[in-house]
Amino acid sequence: MGFLFLLGHRLTWQAYHRLDDIHGFFDYLAKTYPDICTVETIGYSIQKRPLKILKISNGNAGNPGVWIDGGMHAREWISPAAVTYIANQIVEGWDDMPAHMKNVNWHIHAVANPDGYEYSHTTDRLWRKNMRSHGRNCPGVDLNRNFGYKWGGKGTSANPCSQTYRGSKAFSEPETFYISKYISNFPRNTFQAYLSFHSYGQYILYPWGYDYRVTNDKSDLDRVARQAGTTITKSTGFKYTVGSSATTLYPAAGGSDDWAKGFAGIKYAYTIEMGDTGRYGFVLPASYIEQNGKDGFTFVETVARAVTKTKDSRRRKIRRRS
Repeated sequence: MGFLFLLGHRLTWQAYHRLDDIHGFFDYLAKTYPDICTVETIGYSIQKRPLKILKISNGNAGNPGVWIDGGMHAREWISPAAVTYIANQIVEGWDDMPAHMKNVNWHIHAVANPDGYEYSHTTDRLWRKNMRSHGRNCPGVDLNRNFGYKWGGKGTSANPCSQTYRGSKAFSEPETFYISKYISNFPRNTFQAYLSFHSYGQYILYPWGYDYRVTNDKSDLDRVARQAGTTITKSTGFKYTVGSSATTLYPAAGGSDDWAKGFAGIKYAYTIEMGDTGRYGFVLPASYIEQNGKDGFTFVETVARAVTKTKDSRRRKIRRRS
């Protein structure tokens, strides 16, 4: 109780926390730092849990937007833990943050699959999907096969009992629908990066995931990913494999990063598979949270530098034209 009183919230990065603690942490940040933090509920899950977003901004609406999500797959507990670690680093260290971190509007969704996340804590530690009922004993849709770009293709299943069940149609699930609605409600080009944290394997992946193809700007995506990977290795010694999703890992259509890139037009779209490389896998001890959080923050900072640099170069071009 003394710890809670001291901090004003229950969240630590020495243990995995339940949804209420994570949402309570977001509410604490909004209450404690109202000049830079706000919280918005963008919708509700199948079981009516709130889908909460933490927004961090210096108030400049013209800043490039960066979306960060975690917890798309229920069992990947390191993902929400790393995302909340990143949020905490940005907010608590705001006064000392470099310009490329402050001149970004951050939109952070730590638990994109709240029902599945809670179920993995209470009932089945290795649960992956959401909690959509199919009227049988194998509920759930794989949310990272449910996004509406090349939906239903390779690496997905039409069988509701499959771990990679894609759903009855694109965006059939409220958890994916409300993400797409939220991002699509902003003017195009508002968001310059979409970062989705998963586990495990230590990969930095970029589109395309739906097939063995590369984007027209693969060199840009690859360069930023490799910069982040190199910096991570130098700082913590951990190595991340970089490449396009289908080629580097496996084909998987209907993923969030493909949708962000292919439909929403967000340039820097990545899926980050956090540590480890397989010794513990999904059941990663909490003692690994801080290291993964630091690696995640390094990645986020590298992307922020890239998007603010892109914004600045556009401004210079406009000035030269005028």
